[in-house]
Parts: sequence; C-alpha cells; structure tokens
Amino acid sequence: MYKKTSLILLVLALTLAIPSVVWAGGAQEAEESGPEEVVVYASVDEANAKKILDAFTEDTGIKAAFVHLSSGPAYSRIQAESSNPQADVWLGAPSENHIMAKEEGLTVAYKSEAYDKLGDQFKDPDGYWRSFYMNPMAFGVNTEALEKAGASMPTSWDDLTKPEYEGLIQAPTPQASGTAYNIVASLVTMRGEDAAFEYMADLNPNIQTYTSSGTGPSKAVAVGQCAIGIQFTPAFFQFITEGYPLKVVFPKEGVGFEAPAVSILEGAQNMEAAKILLDWLVSKDGQDVLSEANTFFYPVNPEASLAEGMPEFASLKTVSIDIEWAGTNKERLVERWVDEVLPAK
Repeated sequence: MYKKTSLILLVLALTLAIPSVVWAGGAQEAEESGPEEVVVYASVDEANAKKILDAFTEDTGIKAAFVHLSSGPAYSRIQAESSNPQADVWLGAPSENHIMAKEEGLTVAYKSEAYDKLGDQFKDPDGYWRSFYMNPMAFGVNTEALEKAGASMPTSWDDLTKPEYEGLIQAPTPQASGTAYNIVASLVTMRGEDAAFEYMADLNPNIQTYTSSGTGPSKAVAVGQCAIGIQFTPAFFQFITEGYPLKVVFPKEGVGFEAPAVSILEGAQNMEAAKILLDWLVSKDGQDVLSEANTFFYPVNPEASLAEGMPEFASLKTVSIDIEWAGTNKERLVERWVDEVLPAK
C-alpha cells in the first residue's frame, strides 16, 4: 500500500510539473523572437509612410501599424493622449515640431550607434529626435494648365505675386501643415520677418485655396485644378513619373528644405520595437528604401543611393532654417499669419 501510494504521488508531481516546463520554454521562445509590433503616428504622406513601414516589417519581422495624421493634428493627439499613449513612435513632421514635443515632455531620449553616425544637423544633441530624410521646397507647375491660363512660367518667389497668377496657386496652411510653416520660416529667414509677412499678404490674392495637408497642392496641380502648387518636391517627382504634365521649379531666391524627424513617445508600450525602428530608419538598408521604393526623399545617410531623376541636393540653392528658433517661434508666427495674411484677400 505504501509503495502504491508513493507511485501515485510521484506521477501526480510529474504531471503538475509539465505545464511549468512548457510555459518556461514558451517564454524563452517569445523572448528570443523579439518584439512583434510597433504603433506609429505617421506625418509622412500616407503612401510613402506605407512604403517605408512595409519595408521595415519585411526586413525585421516587426509589424508596423500606423495612423496617418498631418503634423498639427498628430501633435494635438499626442498631447491629448499624453497620460495614456496610444502610439509608440511619431514618424515625420518637421524637426521643430519634435523640439516642441521634447520641451513638453511628450517624447523620450534614445541614443545608439546609428544615432552617433548621423551628422549633428540631423539629430537632437540629447537624443530626443533624429531626422531620417530631406526634401527641398519647390513650385510644381502644370504646363498645360499654365498655358491655358495664358500665364508665363514662374522662376522666382516674386513672380508669384504678379496679377497673371490670380487664382492659379495652391499652398498649404500653416494652421495645420508643417510644410506650410516651413514656407513661412524660410521666407522670414530670407527676407526678414516684416518683409516676409508683407510678401505673403501680397501673394494671398493669387492663392486659389489653402490646403490642410502639406501634399494637397500636388494632387490639385497634377490634375490641372490649379496651375501652380507650392510644397516639398517628392509628390511632384512622383506625378512626373506617372506621366502628368508637371515641371519642378526651384525659385532663384532659394528655397527652404525639411529634414523631418522621428521620436519615441513617452510611455510607449512597445519600447524595444520603437528603438529598432529608429535605428533601421537611418541605417543604409532603411535609407536605400527611400530610392528603391520611389519615395523621392533625399537620404540623410551619405552611404545611401539617390533615386533617378532627382538633382543632387548640393546643386540646389537652399536656405537653412534655425530649427531651435523655428520651434520656439512657431505659435507666434502662425498666429501672425492668421491675423495678417488671411485677411489680405
């Protein structure tokens, strides 16, 4: 009887031990498999955000779910969700937006070997954000719509204020678009603040509409809804490859450019995956995706390739904006734009 009871107790003990062994093995396997998902608020245009994040998933196996939001709405949502973040990473939007997010404690610092390799102009010294591509500002001109309107090809910012362009131009609004704020900041840098606002007020009667999205003008100019669109270049190059009658014009006075950034949000639930995404974005593999996927973005990694048909960035006359100044003065300058430029029409 004693031997039988001992045997039963031994079998029972072994049976109860089995789930613990399986669970431990499963936990080890999950740990070795690495992070599975990252959630992104993407202020890059939706098509290119998908190209970039799909490539990231293919390279790393980490699923990237994203919500597309222009920089203004994205910032507002991040602020509103600060006590309970619903995303891990803010991808895109001009660097000055990420400076503001840093100052409000909405993002966290992260440095790595990939961060260390970036030029100083492409990263926050404390590690809160890093840029992952560049784009110059330009005019996209629909040659057929321009000819139909009987207007000449513009070559400068000053040209755009001529009466022949009345109602022919679309540009984004700085109330919602980081692209538009870059236009404001670059004009202030080139002309001085008062002269820049006088210029924008003179330009206002020629603006057909201000779009909430920074890429809105390219869509309108491609189909001839307007003759001239002002924004960053990628969508213009994209539409040219698709056969639309567009010409990209870099005004002779010079243009601003963007170096959109990426940050990890405070309270990110998928922190490890977020860090992997940031490192991948500025790696050679991640930067080569910019040309391979036809995003028409300029890489920040000098080892990366440049898409066919894009002029070398160094060949363009560009205006460097002090991003610390731009971030600090954004709210004030946008309010001045609303007060002085919009009523000018």
